[in-house]
Amino acid sequence: MNKFDRSRFGLFSTLWFFAKRMGAFTSGFDLAEYYRREKFATLRRESLSNVFFKSRIGVVLKTSFKIGNLVVSPPVLSAPMAGYTNYAHREMLRRLGGVGLISTEMASARAFVCMGRRDGEEPARLWGVREEPRPLLVQIWDNCPETLEELGGKLAHEFRVSVVDLNFGCPAPAIAKRSASGSFLLRYPEKVGEIVERVARACAPVPVTAKIRLGITRDTINARDVAEAVEGAGGAALTVHGRTARQMYSGVADWDEIAKVADVLKSIPLIGNGDIKTAREAIERLENYPVAGIMIGRAGIDRPWIFREIAQLLRGEKVAPEPSPRQQRDLLLSHYDLVVERFGVELGVKQMRKVACHYSKGLPGARTFRDHIGRVKTGEEFLRVVAEEYCVDGPEDERLSEPNS
Repeated sequence: MNKFDRSRFGLFSTLWFFAKRMGAFTSGFDLAEYYRREKFATLRRESLSNVFFKSRIGVVLKTSFKIGNLVVSPPVLSAPMAGYTNYAHREMLRRLGGVGLISTEMASARAFVCMGRRDGEEPARLWGVREEPRPLLVQIWDNCPETLEELGGKLAHEFRVSVVDLNFGCPAPAIAKRSASGSFLLRYPEKVGEIVERVARACAPVPVTAKIRLGITRDTINARDVAEAVEGAGGAALTVHGRTARQMYSGVADWDEIAKVADVLKSIPLIGNGDIKTAREAIERLENYPVAGIMIGRAGIDRPWIFREIAQLLRGEKVAPEPSPRQQRDLLLSHYDLVVERFGVELGVKQMRKVACHYSKGLPGARTFRDHIGRVKTGEEFLRVVAEEYCVDGPEDERLSEPNS
């Protein structure tokens, strides 16, 4: 806060104090909330050295931010999602464009280290990571600092990834309960700090980030304490999902609680995550909350072109029509080809059944398509159901245009 801001806040505090003594207009006024909003406004003013776009309503939006020395432009990340954000999905995102930083699936540090020591193999969840374009974020999980440190160092210096992200937010029972990892570790901010410190040291100069939830329950929200631990240990950015671990994916993401975390971060960027379903909602989050960027998960699986739409809005452009059903089908078949090439037909079909269901959301006949595609067992059956039942409309020679971002 500069001298002008401090003097303005000090004057207002004095006036408020005397007004309260005289029983004046104090009903419903929250001085702490006023201070929080002033701090948010000041942070935005002090960041004008970055690249901005002024929206139609006059709110200044960033079109990029930094994680360490890495520029993320646009300020939109795809979320790590186990079973979905594999190499094939990431290739579809690159084809469509608009993602500032693409994330892998969440990978088990213990599985990687054990496989490497035993037979030199790499987990399927690191498929494509060595060769694919950068920037690329790889997310890893475990509760052992030594194991995470070992894998983090390999990813940074052998795989040469752009960002190593630590998962402290996954609420799935297999991770949080049986493995005492993910969101389980939110109970112990000091443990989170120890892990971040060791991995950051092993990965330097590659930035290390963390993803968390608000806390275990609504009564034990401690995201601010965890955020301080992450930054104090050398974390380069923090992503906060706006639910508690107990909520899983029920209810709604609480962006007001996400915003409170910004109060304790001194220099690293805050990335907000949760319930962003449309490009307009993404812009609204960037306009109204003190986040440097946003991360999109499930909407990016259902509508992977949402990232392109957000990028167009940030540039002040008209949003292009979403891909036609025929173009969506072509994406699905390209996705299928990559997965089958890597895993074979039998396993590839199993993986693609759920992916195909997401592609079809919102299309006419989607319920029937999902019912039938969910039962296929062979490649021939998969291709037949897609050909016969996936809603297709438009000229045969339609092709997706190359992204301009």
